[in-house]
This record gives sequence, C-alpha cells and structure tokens, in this order.
Amino acid sequence: MKNIKAKLIKLFKEGYCTPQIARIARKINEPSATIHYNIKKLEREGAIKTYKAVFDYKKIEEGFCVYVLINVSPSEYEYDWSRYESKIARELAKHKEVESVDIMAGDWDLILKIRTKDQDEYYDFLREVVSRIAIQKSISLISLKQLKTNFVLMKQHE
Repeated sequence: MKNIKAKLIKLFKEGYCTPQIARIARKINEPSATIHYNIKKLEREGAIKTYKAVFDYKKIEEGFCVYVLINVSPSEYEYDWSRYESKIARELAKHKEVESVDIMAGDWDLILKIRTKDQDEYYDFLREVVSRIAIQKSISLISLKQLKTNFVLMKQHE
C-alpha cells in the first residue's frame, strides 16, 4: 500500500480534520442533526476556527520543541512598533517549523514555539530564518516533555 503519511500530516496540520458527529451525539445524548447544526453555527460565527489532529510529535519527527523569546532591536521599528512587530510575526509564522507566534506585552516582544526533528534542525532554522531579524536579545527554552497540548491531557507512559 502507498505510504502517504507525510501528505496526511500536512493536511491535518492545515485543518483537514472533522468532528465525529455520531460519537459526539452518543456522548451527550443528542441527535446527530442537532450536533451538526450547532457545529456549523459555531463555525459560521467564527467561534470554531479549525479542526486539528493532536500528534505524538516524536512519531512524526518533530519531537524537538523550543520556545524562543525575542526582543527586536529598537532601531528596526523607531516610530511604528505595532506595524513592524506584526510584519515580523506574520513573516515568522510562514515557516513550517513555527507552530505559534505571539506578540507579547512586557519584557519580550515575541514568543515563538518551534518544532523540529532535533537540535541540528533547530540550529539550522535559527541560522537561516531567525538570524535575519534584527534581534536585540533572545532566549531559547527547550521543552523536555509535553504534558498537555491543544487542551488534550497527554497519556503518560509509565
């Protein structure tokens, strides 16, 4: 049988997942049509933005997770910080390694969540992508073990 694992993972990351309506109906003892109607309403209202699979990242070769705190050099944004930070955040968000980008208040300007296969891939990503930004200061925080993701408590292997 043809191995399309990489194609499926890519699609699942882009939101090609659907709710299991029959399973939800059984769980909350409501008709499937009622579940479907309410889900579609939540989608139209924008309350539900997408559906995503929750991965065991080690099994899809993205087990190295790092949070990067970034302060952008003040010389880069002089008069209009909000436009500049949004531009940087949008540019960084385009990379497949970047799982999330948040614009921060406080001591740091941005926080990135980056997933790669290993520290070598992470190093390459920093060198090729993040180093192009005028960074005043950054800190990398390596995640040792993920216990909860996307509101799903991860099963612990004991």
